[in-house]
Amino acid sequence: MDYLELTVQAPPELVEPLVQLFQHYGKQRVAVEEAGGYNPDEGEGPTEGAPVIVRTYLPKTRTATERRARIEVGVQLMGLIKPLSPLEVRTVTPYEWEEAWKAHFHLLRIGKRLVVRPSWQEYEPQGSELVLTLDPGLAFGTGHHPTTYMCLEQLERRIQDGMRVLDLGTGSGLLAQAALLLGASWVLAVDTEADSIRASRRNLKEAGFSKQVKIIRGSIPQPEGVDMDLVVANISARVLIELAEHIAASLKPGGVLIASGVLEERGDEVREALSAAGLTEMEIQHNEDWLALCFQR
Repeated sequence: MDYLELTVQAPPELVEPLVQLFQHYGKQRVAVEEAGGYNPDEGEGPTEGAPVIVRTYLPKTRTATERRARIEVGVQLMGLIKPLSPLEVRTVTPYEWEEAWKAHFHLLRIGKRLVVRPSWQEYEPQGSELVLTLDPGLAFGTGHHPTTYMCLEQLERRIQDGMRVLDLGTGSGLLAQAALLLGASWVLAVDTEADSIRASRRNLKEAGFSKQVKIIRGSIPQPEGVDMDLVVANISARVLIELAEHIAASLKPGGVLIASGVLEERGDEVREALSAAGLTEMEIQHNEDWLALCFQR
């Protein structure tokens, strides 16, 4: 079966909604390439303001035309918010699809010790490196998006041995896996999307963490999601505001929240909601147009 390759270039702030659009109608993996074509393995950073390439592949089944049309409409609507490139569509063979898909994901180093490795790529950790292995793109969370990148940096700094962690909006399970590698004893991973639950279960099982994580489809509050040492929530400003009180109630006194998925323009709203829920601001991290907010109960 041949595939349709759909590609669009977008500003960083539209990457997450584009990924969700592609996943919703495509039901396929979504590749997010590094902005500006930089090489993280050589320590290069992205070019400020450079577009991010978002790409997916649809099998050419009888529903492909309808699903492509819905994606095209979604891209056009997002283009009214900020300029996007036209959606590029081409047909590829199964072999081209497999090779092209793998070509979009490379080893990614984050912080001092974390390395994100695609599941098909061999890599031997150097020194004290901790390697996160996943089959990326089945759900949001590959490490390349600024929000995920910042969450991983914050987890590396803040996780301590034996911590209980709530991963709210777990996506691919990457942040849950990072928390466990860094020393957390147990993680509750929650997501509303079925694709995310499947992806996180597979990735965490293959990483050997099945017994240290509980994965639930849904949101909070959850009976198990209380007295947490740390909550990481890479979701959106709207959901963070809506769930601020539940997030605060999930933390034990002294517990820390790492929240991202927040555009700078909505940062004040989220800060106010978290403060009103009884949390105290610790740090605000910036990456491109995105924020990661650290608060403490």
